[in-house]
Amino acid sequence: MADKPMIEAFFDESTNTISYLVADPATRVAAVLDPVLDFDLPSGEVDTGSADRILAMAEDKGWHIAMVLETHAHADHLSAAPYIKAKTRAWIGIGEHIRDVQKIFRPVFAFDDLKTDGSDFDRLFADGERFALGALEIEAMHTPGHTPADLTYRIGNAAFVGDTLFMPDYGTARADFPGGNARQLYKSIRRLLSLPDDTRLFLCHDYKAPGRDEYRWETTVGEERRTSIHVHDGVSEDDFVAMREARDATLAVPKLLLPSIQVNIRAGRFPNAEKNGVRFLRIPVKIKAEVEASISARDIG
Repeated sequence: MADKPMIEAFFDESTNTISYLVADPATRVAAVLDPVLDFDLPSGEVDTGSADRILAMAEDKGWHIAMVLETHAHADHLSAAPYIKAKTRAWIGIGEHIRDVQKIFRPVFAFDDLKTDGSDFDRLFADGERFALGALEIEAMHTPGHTPADLTYRIGNAAFVGDTLFMPDYGTARADFPGGNARQLYKSIRRLLSLPDDTRLFLCHDYKAPGRDEYRWETTVGEERRTSIHVHDGVSEDDFVAMREARDATLAVPKLLLPSIQVNIRAGRFPNAEKNGVRFLRIPVKIKAEVEASISARDIG
């Protein structure tokens, strides 16, 4: 049991996200990875049902949540990290390259108040950094490509890979977000697949591959190397990049992209409330030239 953390998974079907509660068997100290904040886009309403289920499980098992770990700034769900921190006094950590992501999106949303030093988070991890989860050790592995800041957390015989890899029958993460890079993604995946074959890989998403009836989020290095439809052994970097870039060109924008990025680059914090007590998120608008011209003409008239 020395290298085997206790792991509970929580699947959120509305975002196809898996959050994890991970504990050291010896000390019962626990970490929450990639917690989901329930957010209804049409109404703008926020709820904490998903996070409350994690907290209830920890309480039921007698596990003490000491930290919240984000694999990256997600583009498909909002983070419940601040809520869990408020309930447990846990600290929030992410990879140090979140600074790069903040610098990319600060001008996109005209966030003049956004700090780009990562200080919204309590801890920033460098590649290879190690820290304790009770008597267990966590190793942070920088695995960029999906975004510049992606981290994999290796805990004993388990690795939590975020969006870098999906189940072997589904493939790999997209690399077309700002700062993403398919070649970097390939190199990161090959680094992960150099771990021992029996290393358990825990994924952040599953969408059910064609022909599969149930959701799955745990695989192994060996299974990925043998059967991944995108990166099994023998797939070259150039072939992967060509496939990934062609596939990415067909993918729709995640429906929660704009709210997720605005909140998650601030460690899950919403913008401050305005004078009317309401918090607002921004929507950058791209207007075609002929539409812009008609608007300008009307304004002048």
